[in-house]
Amino acid sequence: MLNYIIFDDIAQCTEADIARLKLLASPQRLEQAMRFKHRRGQWNCLKSYEILCRLLQTEQPLAFHYNDYGKPYLTQDTLSCLRSPYRFFSISHCKEAIAVAVSDREIGIDIESRNRRISPSLIQSEMNEAEQDYINRHPNPATAFIELWTKKEAVLKQRGTGITDHLQNVLTGNEPVQTHIYDTYILSICNGLNN
Repeated sequence: MLNYIIFDDIAQCTEADIARLKLLASPQRLEQAMRFKHRRGQWNCLKSYEILCRLLQTEQPLAFHYNDYGKPYLTQDTLSCLRSPYRFFSISHCKEAIAVAVSDREIGIDIESRNRRISPSLIQSEMNEAEQDYINRHPNPATAFIELWTKKEAVLKQRGTGITDHLQNVLTGNEPVQTHIYDTYILSICNGLNN
């Protein structure tokens, strides 16, 4: 089972909305949000928490632990209070949107802006030969790069390892990744890999 929300009404990123979201956040999430110096970072952190609570169908404060690579997961106390069948989650955001996914098994989600400038050196360093060929033959190479990038990030987030030094070898073609291309962003979700 999988559920996700994309929130792209970025106009809500106001001081008033941040004040509202602060009241809803757990102390742990509020502390995390306030580490961001800019309003957008605070808002992304708080808004993604609000969306996660909605997807998990809870008004209880959510407490997180982190694995060695920084992947957050819900504490056992939090899990025991949930009415939702979902136990795993993943969060991502870009300039245009926030994406939050929940599942009954490990999950990874990544959302990226389509208007990013992509340098040839980045393509060469992060993509294998087949991926480079796909990008170079694509009518919109930047879109092709971001499509592959979001797939790689979603897989790595699902695995719980985050970005590694071996990005060229992340995708084998057998990963259960769904990719959705929108006007201003691209979203990929990986749900169901065996670790």
